[in-house]
Amino acid sequence: MAAPPPGQTPLHTKDAAGAKRGFRRYRWEFKDSNKQFWIMGHAEVKILTLVCMFVGLHIFETTTTHPILILLLTMEVSIIAFFIFLNSFAIHRYMPFIFWPITEIFNDLFAFVFLVGGIVFAAKARRVMPQPYLTAVILMGVAAILAIVDLCLQRRHLKGKKIPKGILTQTSLGLLMETVTKKEEAAIRKANDAIEKAEKERRKMEKKK
Repeated sequence: MAAPPPGQTPLHTKDAAGAKRGFRRYRWEFKDSNKQFWIMGHAEVKILTLVCMFVGLHIFETTTTHPILILLLTMEVSIIAFFIFLNSFAIHRYMPFIFWPITEIFNDLFAFVFLVGGIVFAAKARRVMPQPYLTAVILMGVAAILAIVDLCLQRRHLKGKKIPKGILTQTSLGLLMETVTKKEEAAIRKANDAIEKAEKERRKMEKKK
């Protein structure tokens, strides 16, 4: 049986977590999140991606490079580090209103597009590529390939899984939306009652005349 994607746990693990409170609950979530993160291969791929981009960024900073390339790699390094932080400290477990596997799939897709675009831009920016510059561009290409690998890992674990229909109503955002909807319905009912009351009074006045 394949391990569930980050942020999604089987029913029996949810029951086990529900039996714990406070720091014991967090310690359980921390261990379970890291176990899934490493077994599924996401940790290894993300760390390799981060290393490639970080080394490429360092090389670009030591050579004559267009600032856009440095900005692009800095942005991607920050985003990858953010997802590693989320999964390593089980923070995503406490934000169920976001379906994290889909979020990571989109992140991998955008990372691939941006990195490939960066490679094309880097090739056009300089006619002659010195060895360090070429090495940094190759590292960007490796990072782009690793982003696709991570995307495939996410898709593999999402096969046969669907977002529960009631997932929105189980979250604070869903409750807020439900509260707003109820208020709107109450306001509409109140307005309709006022219109009916005014119509009745008008008819009474017409009968008196």
